[in-house]
Amino acid sequence: MDGAAGTAAAYRGAAEELRRLALPVAAWAATRAVLLLCVFTVPDLPGPDVTSDVTVIYQRWFETLRTGAFPLDDVTWQYPPAAALPILSPALLPFLDYASAFFLLACAADAVAFALLLRAGRSGAGGSGADGADGANSPSGPGRWSAGAWVWVAGVPLLGPTAYARYDLMVTAVAVAALLALRRHPRTAGALAAFGALLKVWPVLLLLGTARGRATRACWTAAAATAAAITLLFTAAMPGALSFLTSQRDRGTEVESLGALVFHVARHFGWEGRTHFRYGSVEFAGPYVPVVSTAALVLSVLALAWLALWRVRAVDLGPNAAGDAAFAAVLLFTTTSRVISPQYLLWLVGLAAVSVTLRGARQALPAGLVLAAAAVTLLEFPVFFAKVVASDPLGIALLALRNGLLAGAALVSCRRLWHDTVTVPRRAGQVTEPARAVPPTPAPHKPATAP
Repeated sequence: MDGAAGTAAAYRGAAEELRRLALPVAAWAATRAVLLLCVFTVPDLPGPDVTSDVTVIYQRWFETLRTGAFPLDDVTWQYPPAAALPILSPALLPFLDYASAFFLLACAADAVAFALLLRAGRSGAGGSGADGADGANSPSGPGRWSAGAWVWVAGVPLLGPTAYARYDLMVTAVAVAALLALRRHPRTAGALAAFGALLKVWPVLLLLGTARGRATRACWTAAAATAAAITLLFTAAMPGALSFLTSQRDRGTEVESLGALVFHVARHFGWEGRTHFRYGSVEFAGPYVPVVSTAALVLSVLALAWLALWRVRAVDLGPNAAGDAAFAAVLLFTTTSRVISPQYLLWLVGLAAVSVTLRGARQALPAGLVLAAAAVTLLEFPVFFAKVVASDPLGIALLALRNGLLAGAALVSCRRLWHDTVTVPRRAGQVTEPARAVPPTPAPHKPATAP
């Protein structure tokens, strides 16, 4: 009887898990079917064609890269050497045209990230309690097991066809895999983070919150070795692999950035500036643009300084905190950047999903703000992008709302990161004080015995 009861319980557990899986999987499949229809131009969205980066720019790079050279004469090529791999990846599907193959591979990367988040949630990858207990053992763990997967399911389609028309989704999938591997496989996590950084730089921030000691040594050593090996391989095979280091130094203030709001408003008060297409995006040109661009760089340096201070002061570091740290760091650098392209929201959606998976409700509010920003971004680009470029009141309002949501998410995320890893542990007395030397206790004096 006990065996039969155990078998019945196992079947009930399996059925319950399938029910839990069915809804997010069905939602993912439905939303991705719509995305694929969009990138295959059925239906068309208002505004510029977001797939032109693939059909024109990426395909042009592909033709150059397949000859064994980087497209160094093209100013729109501003990426680390491993970026050649996603651009060349459609060659894996030679029976399709370039754009169709790229869109399907982007969908495959999307599926991998979704599966990893589902798996992490099912295994109780993170905790929501103050002690960092596993989600499976914490009170809110089982109820939140798929929260991160839902963030991913919702966040990617909120950006519309742009999500599948940029290689950033592939980079984000690598970043998600790196953060989720950190708990059990720090060397693998380090290697994946390094590979991601050589795809598009920003994943270098993934290792900011690794636990001190053995985990950091293993992770950072693997990252350094992987980065060195990949860089040497590309440098030897394709000269010009390091050109990305100086390719963006002359970039200005892009019309979608936080600093651009100054000029959008100033246009209505007689500012004599203009917009022009440069470095693959629409930038402002005119009086005071260099000042605002420099201010953005200063803010990025200040963000880096704050993150360094946090790293020094943080007490509660570990695999779970690493997700929060990566989310906060990328939010800071995205918000202060001279360029905030729509695809940057993919990075934030992926990191928000990981953070919610690992830490439950701790980053739920900034994750929600990022989802809201993604929805506004679809309106800002491509739907009303012409109004943004023209500094129309509607365009300014959409841009102010999107960038305000990102700035708010960055501030809330950083505040919660500091509170959870610095303030609370120090109040709880978890700070490890350096051991003090204790003088040896002298042996008790024994009087001499009489002979």
